[in-house]
Amino acid sequence: MGSIFLSASVPVIGRGTYHETANPFLIQCAVRELVIEIIRQHKIVWGGHPAITPMIWTICEDLGIDYSESVILYQSNYFKDRFPEENERFNNVVFTDPVQNDQDASLALMRDDMLSRDDLVAAVFIGGMEGIEVEYDMLIQHHPDAIVLPVPAPGGAALDLARRLAIFDADELHDIDFARLFRYRLSSALKAGASE
Repeated sequence: MGSIFLSASVPVIGRGTYHETANPFLIQCAVRELVIEIIRQHKIVWGGHPAITPMIWTICEDLGIDYSESVILYQSNYFKDRFPEENERFNNVVFTDPVQNDQDASLALMRDDMLSRDDLVAAVFIGGMEGIEVEYDMLIQHHPDAIVLPVPAPGGAALDLARRLAIFDADELHDIDFARLFRYRLSSALKAGASE
């Protein structure tokens, strides 16, 4: 059972133009459908984000999932004074050391630790800002054969990545049937990879 990396966030004003295409409600819907589709077969690995961590905790609670067995949360201690309270509910958080007074270096250290895991077989990108681009590039360096699925309809950097990779036709860029997307673009690819 390989792990799935989730790169997701809700874009904010003041950090690029990602917020102009982003729909926070669709980001939440896509994250929920992803968790529902894969959580019983694969672990989800993600870097702590104040909008995403509470969302995943709530979804696991709704599904009655033992998150200690189903998810792995990475968090840089650089943000220790700003952790979402839900961090305390996950007993499997991987904390990485801060780089003193350097947020970018602290994030790079956490991302390298997270994305160099041997068990990552796929990555899903939802919404997001510049971190989506950085994490995609790092993932490909560590796992060039990983399944990559940017989810375009919620917008943000994931939409830009989907356009860059040119893996969707024009109609699919706006498709909000996330359950079908994850079933046919992710689960099917994971099953095909497992049978090879």
